[in-house]
Amino acid sequence: MKGWWWKGLSVVLLLYVVLVGLHTPLGPALVYASLDRIAPGPITVGATGYNTHFTKETPQVWLENDGYRVCAAAVDVHSDVLLQATFNVPPGLRSNMTSLWAWDATDGPVVLRDAFFTEELGKDLQGAGCTVSTTERSGFSFPNRTILNETIRNLFFHVPMWFTMMVLMTIAFVQSLLVLRKGNLAHDRMALSAVDTSLLFAALGLITGSIWARATWGDWWTSDPKLNGAAVTVLIYAAYLILRGSVPDPHKRARLAAIYNIFAYVLMMVFLMVLPRLTDSLHPGNGGNPAFSQYDLDSSLRAVFYPAVTGWVLLGVWAYTLHLRTARLISIADEANDR
Repeated sequence: MKGWWWKGLSVVLLLYVVLVGLHTPLGPALVYASLDRIAPGPITVGATGYNTHFTKETPQVWLENDGYRVCAAAVDVHSDVLLQATFNVPPGLRSNMTSLWAWDATDGPVVLRDAFFTEELGKDLQGAGCTVSTTERSGFSFPNRTILNETIRNLFFHVPMWFTMMVLMTIAFVQSLLVLRKGNLAHDRMALSAVDTSLLFAALGLITGSIWARATWGDWWTSDPKLNGAAVTVLIYAAYLILRGSVPDPHKRARLAAIYNIFAYVLMMVFLMVLPRLTDSLHPGNGGNPAFSQYDLDSSLRAVFYPAVTGWVLLGVWAYTLHLRTARLISIADEANDR
């Protein structure tokens, strides 16, 4: 049973991720407004909520523009997810975009950020406008973010796949260094097993990412630096496997593959960690797009995301050890046949 504790831990963590990650409800939020532009004067806005519990007693709906608030003159609740609010928009709002907020005792504050493009800007409004309640709701839920909505749960699968791939490729990188230092074919076998296993998780990362892109960005693939970098990385490591198959001598093959693998690892870091941060990217944390820690990864998501990363990485290492064990058995069988 030696060494089985971390394998059991990976299973427990991933069961926790599946159960909690897929069954915890999203927090309430506003997801749609009937208008997309507002101008000074009276307006009536219809709003649609998700997981909300609007009632006739919903006390407050307001517009917020650069810290200035305009409370609704009247609120008509049609159902627990539909309401209509009437506002008298003052002239001279401060910012191009205005958010729509609602509050009740059950849901706490819910928001559709940057719901309206705002006309006739100015700086003449003083103070914060009307007084509103910001008392938060109680209970455990995941954040309900615009565009992401329910797909935010893919964070527990897509992102850990790439973490796992990078851990395995790091193992391959270290083993390649040891090949050049010691010339031991055992280290070459370890590097190959790590690359083979990492490509499995890279494929899963591409698949889950493509599904996520279709749901949030409207297409299966976009011209995004990180997406393109991930695809190029997979092709580079696929060429590593082709290179190995073209050299029959095992010692020469091990050294050439080790040199190639070291350069492939450096290129992976450039394509996945450096270039996306230097250019515009749809991915969080790249090209000025807010990172998960600033936008989505609040305390409720961390409670599942960190176990997900740990569980997937441990599962990936477990798969690597099984692949390596198989490779060793094949090597022993080949040596026996050569005798």
